[in-house]
Amino acid sequence: MMEHMQQIPQGHEYGLHRVLEPKGLLPQPARRLDATPECFHNEMLIDVACLNIDSASFSQLKEEQGHDPVKIGERILQIVEERGKMHNPITHSGGMLIGTVEKVGPSFPDRKVQPRDRVATLVSLTLTPLFLEKVEDVNLQTGQVRVQGKAVLFASGPFARLPDDLPETLALSALDVCGAPAQTARLVRERDRVVILGAGGKSGLLCLHQARKRAGASGQVLALEAGETACEELRRLQLADEVIRVDATDPVAVMNAVEKATQGAMADLTINCVNVRHTELASILATRDGGTVYFFSMAVQFTAAALGAEGVGKDVRMMIGNGYAPGHADLTLDSLRENKALRQLFERRYTTNAVHP
Repeated sequence: MMEHMQQIPQGHEYGLHRVLEPKGLLPQPARRLDATPECFHNEMLIDVACLNIDSASFSQLKEEQGHDPVKIGERILQIVEERGKMHNPITHSGGMLIGTVEKVGPSFPDRKVQPRDRVATLVSLTLTPLFLEKVEDVNLQTGQVRVQGKAVLFASGPFARLPDDLPETLALSALDVCGAPAQTARLVRERDRVVILGAGGKSGLLCLHQARKRAGASGQVLALEAGETACEELRRLQLADEVIRVDATDPVAVMNAVEKATQGAMADLTINCVNVRHTELASILATRDGGTVYFFSMAVQFTAAALGAEGVGKDVRMMIGNGYAPGHADLTLDSLRENKALRQLFERRYTTNAVHP
């Protein structure tokens, strides 16, 4: 086995050696990757158990396939076969995965990881070489897809070992969005007025916990959500000063709601976690001049955000949601450990049909 490994060349740190088309691009924007389940010297090969399709992509797939789990599974197989990765051609987003380490290349940077370790990748499926043999089950509620297949992690790709104290599907659901609460923790200051659009989803809930923790009792945290059931769950969490039911695609309604709740001051920081399009202007109008808008949602069109801010004369700082921040996995899992009610809500939503070793 070692002789075979040594015959395989060293791969590029950023995975350029896996790009088939067009040559010269990085794996994420490339149209097609080589997903051959071989482990280069500086790669990790993973036996995949479950994909967590990102919210924007899964919503699009459900609508496209008429909420039929079999058809959604077939479409996922088709995309992966065509592209060598799970890269939704409509939303241009992917998700992440969990599985068991099968092989570790001799020059893979993390020398502590071992075969049979259970891991979650912390890079997008849009740049992860993926070979699927079968889709076993599609969970329409969680966006989690049980599969049989293999994936490759490049030398530059962050990952996390799955914790022993949390169910795997719970950890998977949280780690899929771990960049959002980590960036929220960086951005929120004591006494800030924080507005979270799409507060009832995974990323919104975790951001809400961090916003409340960082803004403190002197700050103001507003949770905006379109669904009544999600609003009721948010009220029970008692993390927001006010839960407001409003459609984030209606910018005037959002602006009026935030203006009323803040007595005209508007948000110092607005965090967009909505998984549908056309919410850019609502985020901008909710924010005071000189404030910050953090767009975590993959449904956001950044040209619409830039032109929208210009069109309404808003001087706001706009940030693209970066899914990576040092320590983001630990911070996210610790959020669930710190907040019993939040963890229980995640467990109710995401631990059905758990993936076991």
